[in-house]
Parts: sequence; structure tokens; C-alpha cells
Amino acid sequence: MINGTKSENVIEVLRKIPVAKRNKVKEVTLDMAGNMGLIVTRSFPKAVKVTDRFHVQQLATEAVQEIRIKHRWEAIDQENDAIELAKNKGEKYNLILLENGDTLKQLLARSRYLLYKNPANWTQSQRLRAMILFDRYPDIEKAYKLSQKLSWIFEKTDDKTVALTRLAQWYEAVSQAGFKSFNTIARTMSTHYQTILNYFDNRSTNAAAESFNAKIKAFRAQFRGVRNISFFLFRLTNIFA
Repeated sequence: MINGTKSENVIEVLRKIPVAKRNKVKEVTLDMAGNMGLIVTRSFPKAVKVTDRFHVQQLATEAVQEIRIKHRWEAIDQENDAIELAKNKGEKYNLILLENGDTLKQLLARSRYLLYKNPANWTQSQRLRAMILFDRYPDIEKAYKLSQKLSWIFEKTDDKTVALTRLAQWYEAVSQAGFKSFNTIARTMSTHYQTILNYFDNRSTNAAAESFNAKIKAFRAQFRGVRNISFFLFRLTNIFA
């Protein structure tokens, strides 16, 4: 276990492993952080670098949420203005409810989780909420479809050449959509396109490691930190090993 993620510290530890063994590493999955790429290049020179698909998809889902949050703040401002106007007129403010019983502010807040999911996995209430949301905010629908399209490419494409074509088409769709956040994602993907395409060779991800890391963080959070590291590692070994 290495303290921190500074490339020089990690490389120093990894280089204690004999070169012959490090040269046997054929593939490493990683995120798009520059220090991770440097660590792999210096420590495992013969390994193919693969950008984890879930880190790419996460950027897209965060871009969708960014648009939703922007509209939510606007809805909060509108509601506050309407309440203040009614108060100044000495009138009672009447909430405007949508077809599903949400206010506009609630619609945007409660739509958070459905935008992470595939439409096939929506509940009936989420399906109705999505219909209302997309009707009122077509830009959120457009961004959501771009995000889902990217997920579909990773899930349904097995051939590297086909993946390159589909990602290029997705890139063009992003350019036409005009979303600043998605354009940033497209530029980031363009910078890392080779390691992203390497995913389609063996479809390797570090999902298992990410899941285990999340479990460790959740376990640590239950005890508000760790004082005795040795005992903490002992407990982790007994619970998860």
C-alpha cells in the first residue's frame, strides 16, 4: 500500500519489483490523470494503457447533471421571485404543480437519479417525470441522449475499428449540440483516444477495484476515520478477503 498518488513515490515503490516481472504486465487500466499514465509508462514499459470506460462515461453523466443543476437554480430563483412578488402585492402565493404533483423545482431535483439510468430501468414514476422534464427542458433530453449513446457504444461495440467510427460520429453529434461541457469531454477523449480505443481489444476495466475501493471508503466512514492502521487492515482482511 502506497501513501498518496504522487507519481515519483509510486514509481519508486513499483521499481522495487524486478524488471523481468514488471515486463510481464501486458495491460493496465487507468483513469485519464496524467500522473497515472506516467506511472504506467515508467513502471510497466511493455504494458498497453487502457482508459477505463467508466471514467469516460462518468464525464458524460456529470455533464448532463451540470445542465440539470443550472436549470434547478433558475427554477429556485423564479420561485423566490414569484413568492416575493405575491408578498409585495399582499397576495397568497399559489404553488404551480405539474402533472405528476411536482413543482418545477422538485421536478429538477428529483430527476437526478433517473438521468443516471437507462430508460429501460426507469420506474413508472421516473418514466412520467422524465417525460415532463424532457418536454420542458429539451436541452436536458439532448444531453441525456448523448450520454446514453456513449454508454451504448461502449456496451455494444466489440470491434476496435467500428468503435473508432462510432466515437467519431458521437464526436460530430456533440459538436452540433453546442454544449460547452460536452465539447470539453470530446476534446478530452480526443487527447486520450488511443488508450480509450484500447478498451475494445479486451474490454478490460478496473470496475472491481473501484468497487472494492468504494467499500473501503464506506467502511472507513462508519468509524469517522482510522487511528490504528494495522487493526483497520486486519479487519478489512477478515471482512473482504
